[in-house]
Amino acid sequence: MTDKPGPLREVLRLASYAILTSFLQTFVFVVDRALLGHHSNAALGQMQLSGTVEWSAFAVFSGFFAATFARIGRHTGARDRVRAVTATRISVAFGLAFGLVLALATPLVLALLPRLAPSASPVLLEGARDYLGMTLLASPFVFVGTAGVSALQAGGDTRTPLLIGVLTNSVHIALNWVLVLGGLGIPAMGSRGAGIGTAVTFVFETALVLLALSRVSSRASLRLASSEEAPTRALLRSETRELFAIGLPAVAEKIVYQTGFLAFVAIIAAMGDRVMEANQVLIGLESICFLSADGFAVAAAALVAQKIGAKEEGMVYTVTRSAMLASITWLTAIGVVFFALKGPLVSIFSRDPDTVAEGVRTMWVFLLAQPFMGAAQVLAAALRGSGRTGTVFGVSALGAIVVRLSCTYAFAFPLHLGLPGVWLGSTADWVVRMALLFFLVFQARLIGTARRPEPSPKSASTPT
Repeated sequence: MTDKPGPLREVLRLASYAILTSFLQTFVFVVDRALLGHHSNAALGQMQLSGTVEWSAFAVFSGFFAATFARIGRHTGARDRVRAVTATRISVAFGLAFGLVLALATPLVLALLPRLAPSASPVLLEGARDYLGMTLLASPFVFVGTAGVSALQAGGDTRTPLLIGVLTNSVHIALNWVLVLGGLGIPAMGSRGAGIGTAVTFVFETALVLLALSRVSSRASLRLASSEEAPTRALLRSETRELFAIGLPAVAEKIVYQTGFLAFVAIIAAMGDRVMEANQVLIGLESICFLSADGFAVAAAALVAQKIGAKEEGMVYTVTRSAMLASITWLTAIGVVFFALKGPLVSIFSRDPDTVAEGVRTMWVFLLAQPFMGAAQVLAAALRGSGRTGTVFGVSALGAIVVRLSCTYAFAFPLHLGLPGVWLGSTADWVVRMALLFFLVFQARLIGTARRPEPSPKSASTPT
């Protein structure tokens, strides 16, 4: 008889691979920022615009895959492979549809860029269009890949996405080094080169993800074994309804959050190109911390869904607490290291002394934000893993629209704190979110029960 691994060990096993995967996914954009920063200061400012729009668009549509985590994780815990495969197929199909919509909207997005940042110079706007014109067209590959990675992680496989991330980042660094800075007889293309290299990387990553999902032995797969019955139309309808019931509030949450975030960026843009460039440097650093927290969030969402599916609801709070404390510890440690090395780190992204000075003087707020962000990310993921995406939507709306915008404006303008004021506004958002989510999880104990009763296998699979 073998002992089951303890909750912290389960969290660390999943999170360790997920953190590295998240880091590698973020590293795609970190490399873009670093290379563009050495290409020209204008190119770094261009990433402030293009990176924000790209991240916002991807984040909104990717919100749907919270449902992928909740459903596949629950089916994995219940050892119902047919339902897990069904949920995977539907999620990948939705990913393709979302990507096609965004790709077709590329001309509209590019036309609206001047309204997002009316104070931006023509050079910044031109470079942002060059980058987005390439990456948004690759959206179908982005979302199919995201759906596939979510399915693998929800099933408990965080190692395969890590291996895929290693391969794709190797390709990305090589491509962008040549295309952005020039080499091998290819002229330096700046933002357009970064967009081409990133788009090619997305295509390559999706091909590897689909290959991984073709394995019949995988918990999350696109294929059923020959001995397993194909899902009926009733099961397809049932699973689609469940995915929409969980996924739509998650998408609404992302829309509200990104709306607030775009207004947040507009506040930064009103402060001029120099502040935009310094803020982009700090975003490049914080993306490492944010996606590290996302690694613990992946573990929390997957384990919460699996424990509910396995009827081990008493373990739900234990794994959530373990993931939260681990996330706080890890992000605080990263924040301390980054703060201690703030000068050299900021200099990696820019050679302009004024930009470096602006970034360095804001790093104390960067450090302050990390534990709150780490806790809030995990607690929100735990609620999503249980299917309670509507609850997270309410908390996110309050934080992103009310707290972040009001505090950012007050700190940046009436109090004249500049970029540190901007970051104090976002930190206030994380503090409020963490407090509310902590209450909802550990005091109201919302994740101890399923969002709704699971349909019985008989009713879900009966042909009509």
